[in-house]
Amino acid sequence: MGVPFKDIVVYLDGSESSMTAVMYGIKLAVEHGAKLTAVYVVNTKALSELVKAGIFVAIERDEYQRDLQADADRYLRHAVKLAALVQLEIETVKLEGATHVVVKQLLKERHADLLVLGGITDIRSRREELSSETDRMMRTSPCPVLVVRDDDDIWLEFEA
Repeated sequence: MGVPFKDIVVYLDGSESSMTAVMYGIKLAVEHGAKLTAVYVVNTKALSELVKAGIFVAIERDEYQRDLQADADRYLRHAVKLAALVQLEIETVKLEGATHVVVKQLLKERHADLLVLGGITDIRSRREELSSETDRMMRTSPCPVLVVRDDDDIWLEFEA
């Protein structure tokens, strides 16, 4: 049958569950001898929508976007450090735009075999369900999607 996963992409958003997904992605990449890419998306579409809705003014959007860029860099550096613990090289990609759109494009460009996502938060309303970027990524991904749910076990196993 061959190696099931050759190119794995893990999505980071700064949440604890996305860091768990990175750890799981690292373990999968090591076990399968796969290439691993960590991607963080600064959702500029959402920021523009906040300006359009009058929640932010343009200067606030720009300041918040700079903060998100810094967060992206920090989380991607952390993913590199985690991978280095097991002598795995990891590629990092920082993108901007509508999250589900740019992640789907990246998956297609790289011919990714698997997208790894952190656990999905509880959706409290139909509106949240429609706007959930993680849900949209799951629905539109051109490759299989693995949702990592068990935070504590993975953290403990990774640390071992």
